[in-house]
Amino acid sequence: MAESKKKQVPLRLSEKLYNAIAAWAEDDFRSVNGQIEYLLTECVRQRKKNGKYVSERLDEPPELDI
Repeated sequence: MAESKKKQVPLRLSEKLYNAIAAWAEDDFRSVNGQIEYLLTECVRQRKKNGKYVSERLDEPPELDI
C-alpha cells in the first residue's frame, strides 16, 4: 500500500477562531492541527454526500462569542 503524503499549508486564523478550535480540540483529545484536519475532512465528506456546502453563508466571517 502506498504511503500518503501530507501537504503543509500556511494558515492564518484570528486569535478568537484559533482559541475556539484549540478548546474544541482539547475536548476531543486532538491537537489543533488534528482538529482542523478533522473538521475539513468532515466538510468534504458532507459536500461529497449531498453536494451542498456546510453553510449557505460559508464566506461570511464567523461571529464568535468567546
